[in-house]
Amino acid sequence: MLTDIKTIAAKLAPRLIEIRRHIHSHPELSGQEYQTAAYVAGVLSSCGVHVREGVGKTGVIGELAGQVTDERMLAIRTDMDALPIAERTGLDYASQQAGVMHACGHDVHTTVGLGTAMILSELVDRLPGTVRFLFQPAEEIAQGAGWMIADGAMEQVTNILGLHVFPSIPGGAIGIRRGALTAAADDLEITIIGESGHGARPHEAIDAIWIASQVITTLQQAISRTQNPLRPVVLTIGQMNGGRAPNVIADSVKMLGTVRSLHPETHADLPAWIEKIVANVCQMHGGRYEMNYRRGVPSVQNDTEMTQLVESAALEAWGSDRVTYIPEPSLGAEDFSLYLEQAPGMMFRLGVGHPDKPNYPLHHPQFEVDESAIVTGIVTLAYAACKYWL
Repeated sequence: MLTDIKTIAAKLAPRLIEIRRHIHSHPELSGQEYQTAAYVAGVLSSCGVHVREGVGKTGVIGELAGQVTDERMLAIRTDMDALPIAERTGLDYASQQAGVMHACGHDVHTTVGLGTAMILSELVDRLPGTVRFLFQPAEEIAQGAGWMIADGAMEQVTNILGLHVFPSIPGGAIGIRRGALTAAADDLEITIIGESGHGARPHEAIDAIWIASQVITTLQQAISRTQNPLRPVVLTIGQMNGGRAPNVIADSVKMLGTVRSLHPETHADLPAWIEKIVANVCQMHGGRYEMNYRRGVPSVQNDTEMTQLVESAALEAWGSDRVTYIPEPSLGAEDFSLYLEQAPGMMFRLGVGHPDKPNYPLHHPQFEVDESAIVTGIVTLAYAACKYWL
């Protein structure tokens, strides 16, 4: 089976490069992936995959039923949306949409998903079960997975696989990590309420700016003293607004931030922990507060058995020289984690780093991939799918 998969992948390689470059040239923002979705649906239909459009707003589902001697269903998820970034790569096939760019590699993800479907469609008579391909919108705003799930994308799915490109891993290599791969990411909004007064008479007022600064300092210090250092927490206040004039003590300050964590137990406890600190600081200094803690997405926790499946497929397909083990998780977020609440699965890293020129990070206007990674990705996924029912 592996030999057949590699042969088909080599035959498809030029077409897959065309597909990726077309998608790269026509990026669309989260929730606006209309042309991308139509293009994906057309490619899937052309290779005999049953297509359902408009799933999760602009998502697409492709379903490929084999001999169905095994009732387990494997899902393969790839995302389609781009970012509001002006491209500066200078490529001939650079973005034609001003201020929008595939700077996170979702054009590669979509192409790998399509290529995997194209390979498996040629081997459908040898598949003992059903593969469902999820082409998801709006990953960059961490909304698309929830939309897809609400529209039934995970019904009957028993396991799921995903991937994400990584420029720090050489092109054509597969990155494997067991357990936590990405962080849980939540949004935090805190309003500190004081009483205004003259800037020259602070003792007659309650300074919301000063209290807000104490809240930030106390939260950061408390992380290092009260949170388990082996279970990292990152709390960043990225925006503050408050005050009316330079000589008027502020009566209100609004702070917006993000909270990242890796362990589910820590993630569950964070809202109460943060609010207790905010309440204590405000009480000490005579202020009041309003807090809104919005759950985002949980951390991606790779399932042991599914990780072993992908690892074995990659090792058999490419050898140990092209399989790398990721020592540390990322504190970035991925809404792939929402699928993992529905069924066990795993996400691997697909190396796209160039050997002979700078490799810019994800979300950079000069981010560029080694396109040889596309074949690596589709062979790995297609072979893992075939091994799934063994």
